[in-house]
Amino acid sequence: MSASAPITQDVHTIPRKLPEGPLNLVGLTRDAMRAALIDAGVPEKQAKMRVGQIWQWIYQWGVRDFDVMTNLAKGLRTELSERFVIEVPEVVSKQVSDDGTRKYLVRIAGGHEVEVVYIPEEGRGTLCVSSQVGCTLTCSFCHTGTQKLVRNLTAAEIIGQVMMARDDLDEWPEIGAPKDETRLLSNIVLMGMGEPLYNFENVRDAMKIAMDPEGIQLSRRRITLSTSGVVPEIARTAEEIGCQLAISFHATTDEVRDRLVPINKRWNIDVLLEALRSYPKVSNSERITFEYVMLHGVNDSDEDARRLIKLIDGIPAKINLIPFNEWPGAPYKRSSNNRIRAFADIIYKAGYASPIRTPRGEDIMAACGQLKSATERARKSRRQIEAEAGLAGR
Repeated sequence: MSASAPITQDVHTIPRKLPEGPLNLVGLTRDAMRAALIDAGVPEKQAKMRVGQIWQWIYQWGVRDFDVMTNLAKGLRTELSERFVIEVPEVVSKQVSDDGTRKYLVRIAGGHEVEVVYIPEEGRGTLCVSSQVGCTLTCSFCHTGTQKLVRNLTAAEIIGQVMMARDDLDEWPEIGAPKDETRLLSNIVLMGMGEPLYNFENVRDAMKIAMDPEGIQLSRRRITLSTSGVVPEIARTAEEIGCQLAISFHATTDEVRDRLVPINKRWNIDVLLEALRSYPKVSNSERITFEYVMLHGVNDSDEDARRLIKLIDGIPAKINLIPFNEWPGAPYKRSSNNRIRAFADIIYKAGYASPIRTPRGEDIMAACGQLKSATERARKSRRQIEAEAGLAGR
């Protein structure tokens, strides 16, 4: 494989246009929308202007009805409504945690379902977005990883999750109202179902829409992409998206990481860290977040903490310590609070921020590593999960 070749999987992505029926404008890049409008009969000289107008209606004001787009001629609005639709994923169910976390089950094309989580915090709100139906990585501590990969999400289905959440939060501004910097949904994390870098183009196009200054208008610093370590796509992320980067790291030796995060067998810790050293320089990101789930007796020793410090030396970084969120049949246990605090203290004294993530939405299975759509659940016994994780007989 050449260095520039994209990393792909044999995973089907539903096309934006079905064999028959109107084209969904959601998720199209500006160039693709322009081409679609020209194909629909909009004069080429007008197409760029029309894209700008429609773009603002869809992404700045949250409008789904062409008739509301009053700066377009009535005849054009009628033609658009015959050729196009503005659709986002359908909410099947919503659960609200005792701590205010919201978990949505949304249905996409083909009848598949994915989960989306909104986490309210003081002064901000974070939406955890999915990029695939299921996941191919089979990380042994992650509930989503026990679900087989079905397909990639389209750009429309990814940015549609953001639009759906803004609908539910009633956060679209009033048409024509002055810009309001107060946001209930202020941050996006690509930490839901799936590996974003195995669906790079759709994730990139969706996040470009989220960052567009005439649309949803989120700063690239308010978008964090989490990857388990698809090394060849990390440089592309810096160059083509420029968002913040988080790494699902979770271990300090290849032996343990091979078991926890099997992609490590393809790109090991040394190869991954080499790719990470240049990321902040290219993307102008402040630092890389290393996500580290705390598993009792597996990766939580003082020696692990000291090795972690040595491994990330020279990388602008913070370490997010994540108490393991247990799920039915999980083959691991959460590290004790005392053990987590001792681990964090070693990292902090070495000069790195080491926040301990407060579990959110555990009562509705919305916490980190717990997402798994209801219709795709694989019924596996604890013994099966342990065998796949290489833990049998331990």
